Amino acid sequence: MTIAITGATGQLGRLVVANLKTAENSEDVVALVRDTGKAADLGVEARRFDYDAPETLAPALAGVETLLLISGSEVGRRGPQHRAVIDAAKAAGVEHIVYTSLLRADTNTLGLAAEHAETEEALAASGIAHTILRNGWYTENYTGGLASAVEHKALIGAVQDGRISAATRADYAAAAAMVLLNTELRGRTYELSGDESFTLTDLAAALSKEVGETIPYVDMPKDDYCAALVKAGLPEGLAEFLAHCDEEAAKGALFDEGNELSRLIGRPTTPLAEAVRQALR
Repeated sequence: MTIAITGATGQLGRLVVANLKTAENSEDVVALVRDTGKAADLGVEARRFDYDAPETLAPALAGVETLLLISGSEVGRRGPQHRAVIDAAKAAGVEHIVYTSLLRADTNTLGLAAEHAETEEALAASGIAHTILRNGWYTENYTGGLASAVEHKALIGAVQDGRISAATRADYAAAAAMVLLNTELRGRTYELSGDESFTLTDLAAALSKEVGETIPYVDMPKDDYCAALVKAGLPEGLAEFLAHCDEEAAKGALFDEGNELSRLIGRPTTPLAEAVRQALR
């Protein structure tokens, strides 16, 4: 069975490829990437696959039976990009598509949800067998800024006391590999999230324990948080997006207690303390 992964040189894609290589003949794994030169270290066949160059899509899917469509990184363009991939997959005879969507994509209030719901609808209309992995938040979305929090002696955000059921990219990658390799797990929509939900106050406490000094969580109004991110050097659009995500997280958009991810991968999701430790290495 030939399995192809889009965005294979991205942070999630690399982890999925690594998981597949431990359980499957690497000759059966294909990395679909914009720049094949960046895939040399993956140790699998790499094919050029550029969402914005439609002529590259169907040829790159030749002989592929199962496709992991990792959602694109360009917010606002993912709808047409994903539709182009689905159309190419149908033309190439791909038998099954696994798509990384968003937790409760059909009802989630995050601005990201609309493009994911649109893609899910396109898959349903395509006639191609498919599985939906509705991934919750990546723990790294918050732990990636911990070094800065230590430097500035505070973790800032606009989540209030909203709980976040995040899991690490490694956890989500393990789930994707499990579904890709086990046909009996396919054909479902999975709501995936971490076992251990946390507030940013909890995250600050875990960080403080790890570094041996008190790093408080400072909650801010959404607009103030956005302004602080811009002042720190983030592009205004990205700052507004992050502030919006925090605002919705405060309302419960990132909370889930279904524990479907840990059941799927057969182990608990990565604890918050371990994720903090990994982020500071």
